[in-house]
Amino acid sequence: MGSVARITVQPGGPGLHDITDRLVAAVADSGVTEGLATAFVRHTSASLVIQENADPSARRDLEAWLARLVPEGDPLYTHTDEGPDDMPAHIRAAITATSIAIPVVGGRPGLGTWQGLYLWEHRRRPGRREILIHTGA
Repeated sequence: MGSVARITVQPGGPGLHDITDRLVAAVADSGVTEGLATAFVRHTSASLVIQENADPSARRDLEAWLARLVPEGDPLYTHTDEGPDDMPAHIRAAITATSIAIPVVGGRPGLGTWQGLYLWEHRRRPGRREILIHTGA
C-alpha cells in the first residue's frame, strides 16, 4: 500500500514556509498507519527542512545564517540570467535538502513535539512550488 500526494505552495518570498499540515493530511489520506513518508521538492532553488515549530526566532536565525553563508552579488557567479538571487538560490538548495524521509507511526508523521516540515524558499520572487509526498508501508 502506498500513495503519492502532490501539494503546491505559493510562497510569497524567501524563507521557511510551514507545510506540516499538508504533510499530515497527505499521510492521513494515504491510509498508511506504519511506514515512511518521503517529501521531495521538484525545484532547484528551494529545499525542505525539518525545524523548530514553536519559536520563530530559530527560523529567522537560520535564514540569516544561510544568507551570510551564500550571499548575493558574489562576482564569481556566472549563472545570473534570472537575477542576483538566481545562483545563490541554487547553492542554498544544493547544501540543504530536496527530500526528507519521515517515519509514519499510528497514521501520522513521526515528528517530534517541536518539529515541523518547512519549504525553504530561496528566491525573492518564486513561482508556484510543487512537493511530492510518497507514503508507503
